[in-house]
Amino acid sequence: MAKKKRQGDEGVRAGGAIPAEPASAIHPGLSPPVSGLGRWVPGLRVVRKYRRAWLPHDLAAGLTLTALLIPIGMGYAQVAGLPPVTGLYATIVPLILYAIFGPSRILVVGPDSALAGMTAATVLPLAAGSSSRVASLAAMLGLLAGAFCILGGLAKLGFLADLLSKPIRYGYLNGIALTVLVSQLPKLFGFSVHAVSFIPDTVAFLRGVAAGKTNPAALAIGLACLVIILGMKRWLPKAPGVLVAVVAATAVTAAADLATRAGVPVVGPLPRGLPSLAFPTVVWSDMRPLAAGAIAIALVSFAEISVLSRVYAMRGGYRADTNQELIALGAADLATGLFQGFPISSSATRTPVAESAGSKTQVTGVVGALAIASLLVFLPGLLQDLPTAALAAVVISAVLGLVEVPALVRVYRLRRTEFVISLLCFLGVVLFGIIQGVFVAVGVALLHLVWQAWRPHFAVLGRVQGVKGYHDISRHPDARRIPGLVLFRWDAPLFFANAEAFSDDVLRAVAEAPTATRWVVVAAEPVTDVDITAADALADLQAELTRAGVELCFAEMKGPVKDRLKRYGLFTQVGPDRFFPTIGAAVDHYLNETGVKWLDWEDAAGAEKWGHQR
Repeated sequence: MAKKKRQGDEGVRAGGAIPAEPASAIHPGLSPPVSGLGRWVPGLRVVRKYRRAWLPHDLAAGLTLTALLIPIGMGYAQVAGLPPVTGLYATIVPLILYAIFGPSRILVVGPDSALAGMTAATVLPLAAGSSSRVASLAAMLGLLAGAFCILGGLAKLGFLADLLSKPIRYGYLNGIALTVLVSQLPKLFGFSVHAVSFIPDTVAFLRGVAAGKTNPAALAIGLACLVIILGMKRWLPKAPGVLVAVVAATAVTAAADLATRAGVPVVGPLPRGLPSLAFPTVVWSDMRPLAAGAIAIALVSFAEISVLSRVYAMRGGYRADTNQELIALGAADLATGLFQGFPISSSATRTPVAESAGSKTQVTGVVGALAIASLLVFLPGLLQDLPTAALAAVVISAVLGLVEVPALVRVYRLRRTEFVISLLCFLGVVLFGIIQGVFVAVGVALLHLVWQAWRPHFAVLGRVQGVKGYHDISRHPDARRIPGLVLFRWDAPLFFANAEAFSDDVLRAVAEAPTATRWVVVAAEPVTDVDITAADALADLQAELTRAGVELCFAEMKGPVKDRLKRYGLFTQVGPDRFFPTIGAAVDHYLNETGVKWLDWEDAAGAEKWGHQR
């Protein structure tokens, strides 16, 4: 057994990832939480434990990753309404910062399609056509998003990402994907528009096509790139389809001088050198909309990174630290804001590339950052003939991966309510804008949560022949009920929003009972909390039942909840003898106290038949 266990542990670490921390004596397969400086700066642990044998793998993976980072970064900068070079700035700096502060061993961060669309939706209306203001606003947006992420991580607010359920994420990501796709269609067709949301973008694109603005050469290049990328992804998934498409488009455009002869829009020469450190300057009136956008960006980016980090932590056999992910993401966002970039997140497309290329540690990302920096320093003119239509094709192929049609079909089949919620989030993004749509998604999530807690499931219980225990009579119509006794189960915490509903449902159960009610026993095992408002409602309910000659009792109440009732004074008011450890004990006490005889209940053979233990 021990030998098999060791083999299993080796299998978890297959691929040569950093060995897990010393195993716990109780659970030898689990690693304990990291403490000290290594907890806050995971990059130090990588340096201390780095093996020379990993370096060739990290170097090769880093260079392979670079081929994808460059066009993706430039394309997403274009989505954000920024010069393509800012996408490279927003790639170099975050990769290095995440390597220092990030807890994941191979997660890749950088410009993201969803966040690029959110950046554009936030800064373009404020910039009013000024390119210099767009850059400053985007950098400030990165600073604010980074600050919110770090504050959230320090306050241990990582759980907030769990507010966005899968259907909600499907909804807003589908909306963002459609919005970004439409924003790239004009570039694919060889012209530009200045709209900043889905409906204006769609109208401007259709008007441009109708007015004959389409550049046939640019469209041919863009469609060819799209076919190459999607075709190679389908039939040659391990081949670098994006790199092949971008290199081919650049070579053809340069060789035929299509920028001059056919008017094909190209990137042009990139500024030589690395980004300089500068604090972005914006007017104070812009801070409020920037802060709203930054909050939405922080929430969405962390929701994405928390899911990815957990997946790769599970594969690598180490712990996922969601709060440290927030801090690392915030540090990367702060740095990119100070070095002329824009908000970034994790990447569900580039991380698998790094993994399949053999990445062992975050050194892969550092190699990619250094390779891009070398390009800017030594070969800035290498990409000057890259058509913007090719970048649009790269972005479109990437956002198509955000679309979750099969997942939504599954949600529709399994739970229509969650499908409607997903659709509302989708429409919020499409109709009101990306930032507003994300807040719609959060609002819908909170409303759904409150609705479920406000009107939770409850049941009146009875006995079912041949089955032990007490069961919902609505699911078991043949269940037998004890005369004069209502067994009522409430499947949620009791708090201000549902306290009145609880009282109403109990009174309705009493009124609908087949015989005059003498006792109500609340099966309180699912009740995990009772707040002050609910406690007052319970006191009022008890008083109303007492006036009607009905005793209120509780069974299976958890100790912490009972302690709260003691502090409220309700435990004494109801009576300590009216709290029972089990429903069976409450039933026994009722039968003994009232002298009620239920058919053959007192008969030993009958008790055995119904599974009741006296």
